Amino acid sequence: MSENKEYSFFQSVERSFDKASKFTSWEQGILEQIKACNSIYSMRFPVKMDDGHIEVIEAYRVQHSQHKSPCKGGIRFSMAVNQDEVMALAALMTYKCAIVNVPFGGAKGGIKISPRSLSTYELEKITRRYTSELVKKNFIGPGIDVPAPDYGTGEREMAWIVDTYQSLKPGEIDAAGCVTGKPISLGGVRGRKEATGLGVFFGVREVCLMEDVMKKQGLTLGIANKKVVVQGLGNVGYHSAKFFRENGAIVVSIAEFEGAIYNETGLNEEDVFQHRKKTGSILNFPGATNLKNSGDALELDCDILIPAALENVIDGNNAPRIKAKIIGEAANGPLTPEADDILAAKGVLVIPDMYLNAGGVTVSYFEWLKNLSHVRYGRLEKRFTENANINILNQIEELTGKKVTESEKEIIAHGPDEIDLVHSGLEETMINATREIMDIWKANPSIPDMRTAAYVCAINKVGTSYAELGIFP
Repeated sequence: MSENKEYSFFQSVERSFDKASKFTSWEQGILEQIKACNSIYSMRFPVKMDDGHIEVIEAYRVQHSQHKSPCKGGIRFSMAVNQDEVMALAALMTYKCAIVNVPFGGAKGGIKISPRSLSTYELEKITRRYTSELVKKNFIGPGIDVPAPDYGTGEREMAWIVDTYQSLKPGEIDAAGCVTGKPISLGGVRGRKEATGLGVFFGVREVCLMEDVMKKQGLTLGIANKKVVVQGLGNVGYHSAKFFRENGAIVVSIAEFEGAIYNETGLNEEDVFQHRKKTGSILNFPGATNLKNSGDALELDCDILIPAALENVIDGNNAPRIKAKIIGEAANGPLTPEADDILAAKGVLVIPDMYLNAGGVTVSYFEWLKNLSHVRYGRLEKRFTENANINILNQIEELTGKKVTESEKEIIAHGPDEIDLVHSGLEETMINATREIMDIWKANPSIPDMRTAAYVCAINKVGTSYAELGIFP
């Protein structure tokens, strides 16, 4: 987490919450309950490293809200992990799940290690020990708390977690649902890898299809031909750039920590990725201009800016120089509260992280449902749909006396695979969430920005859950 002396990440989240709570009608006690972290598990455990010495590992799991069960949130492996950061990310998970109508409470986990400096065996021992600590205290389970990947973790770590959990809970039929982001062979779901980047694209596209919003921003309708700058070429940045490019946008710049590259005619993220793999840097990419300072890319002339890397990259210092008309927050917390105020005054539309990067948790929800139902998406209906489509096509050909080509026939007949259904479910989720937030904002023009409208949406949903549980008379 980048240093910000004035606000910790958690304080930024609380400040945004307080700003939005004024636009709701919930009494202070309910607002305090929604804001509070319900359970914080701070742990220390010893692990014998490869050279024989004992290392005491610092780790956390925070369950922010249990207004719905289970709780949900990733586990990050990073030396920057601390309790404040994990609490902030858990709170954002609560609000994120509420906005996109995923029935989970928010949670987050973290282990304070540098994964790159450890061997695979050391990482496995630490991950399995962390899982057993969570099992001991009832902080993991398909109906209790369901972790997922985050910074420094992926399918491999999730596989270790599910294996450890199953070994400690023999005979639990839904054990595969104790964690998401697993390999396909262990109950994972197709479409999980690109989910966050695709969700970012769907959310921004929906905003770009709103005529009144585009008119206000001085932009044309739709994604086509819009200039896009993407900061970060990790999983989220890569897939965001990919879907924007494939849908007609021009990705003019890609930034990474070593610098940035610019080409006004557009960049192909896969070519840039391969260049970086080969040379160790995105700089000196053929046909592109180098920008030595990575942060300079944020200030380029563009229509859409996608910060998909670190927290607090746009602050009170550089916000006045931002030229983008729309900022889509693909990373967690890329703008400081000062930046928010400056950009709102400038008329820049900031599409907030708390729902825009919810693609990962949405598809994790689909994976969890798959684990509980014990059946792959599309298995029951794929052939039925294909047969029905072929019958309809045959009837039309017979009635019209015209034939379609084999390739056209294949497209028309196609029944949905798991990945088709996952992408479709994600698209539906992001479209509905975007419209819901925009409707709240339009209904109350005194709400200053889209982030505040998103918080209002989340607070109302979580507050309603608490009220209906009968916790508050």
